[in-house]
Amino acid sequence: MKTDKFNYHLPEHLIAQYPPENRSDARLMVALESIQHEVFKDIGAHFCSGDLLVLNQTSVIPARLFGEKSTGGKIEILLERFLSDRQTLAQVGSSRTPKEGAQLIFSFAEENFVATVRGRKENFFIIKFNDDPLMVFNEIGHVPLPPYIKRTDEEIDQERYATVYEDKKLQESVAAPTAGLHFDEKLLNELKNKGVQIGKVNLSVGAGTFQPVKVDNIEDHDIHSEYLEVKPEIIDLIESTKAAGKKVIAVGTTATRAVETAYLDTSYKGYKGYTKLFITPGYKYKAIDKLITNFHLPQSSLLMLVAAFIGYEKMKEIYKIAVDEKYRFLSYGDAMLLEKNEI
Repeated sequence: MKTDKFNYHLPEHLIAQYPPENRSDARLMVALESIQHEVFKDIGAHFCSGDLLVLNQTSVIPARLFGEKSTGGKIEILLERFLSDRQTLAQVGSSRTPKEGAQLIFSFAEENFVATVRGRKENFFIIKFNDDPLMVFNEIGHVPLPPYIKRTDEEIDQERYATVYEDKKLQESVAAPTAGLHFDEKLLNELKNKGVQIGKVNLSVGAGTFQPVKVDNIEDHDIHSEYLEVKPEIIDLIESTKAAGKKVIAVGTTATRAVETAYLDTSYKGYKGYTKLFITPGYKYKAIDKLITNFHLPQSSLLMLVAAFIGYEKMKEIYKIAVDEKYRFLSYGDAMLLEKNEI
């Protein structure tokens, strides 16, 4: 299938630069039997007692560092993942590409943190820190806002570029599971009181989630890998929900990718490890019945996942309506509720 079939015109002014004042005040396009325009805080009207909401409880690292090379040139690092022995895999922005052995200095107050470039791995650099890298990022790192948010991070982002249900012990992501940003504690409690079950998975979101598919045919795309864990008890919860005739609702594409990866193993014992699952039209969903997601970039793997879920033509229709109705797009934007229709 040609990649350009997933292109559409996204006016720049529709890309949300800030979150709404209140999390659950975002708009919600409901695309079930028909298309309705609602507010996210009312999403519970579309759930029944016994339905299962699957959340990605990963936590975002302040993954962007600003510093300088020992030779004086400015440098920016965007973490991809932690490796062993105080090493990291990261994207590096600099006027001149740093060479192996180059020293990088990150200053905070009167303290300097030092790192050394150890080599390359594809488009990433291997960088070794003298100190615990997670400590360094937590101490002086910036919120890793996506490249389409055209501003520096601010204090508001420390709270709002994170879900209210994140598990700080799972601080492994360099991008937020943004569909979950719309939930506040009040809404989650309302859903629980209605009898909606909550299941939690962990998928560590990498910077590759923002990369467009650049090849002509989507079948030739080498999708980024991401680490995930779906525990056996979550599989049991999904199975019991389906056996009772209730719906499994994924909050976001990351929760979807995690659960669908776990279901590739027909022993249904859960999954722990990396995934390169690339969901495109023709894929048969095994676990997810409904999907809550934001509006995605043109020609992105996330848009292809949505097209696989509701059908290509339905996806095109929804995105045209979203642009015409001036929905807010991408990470801090509005959301939609979709139902599986594998045609």
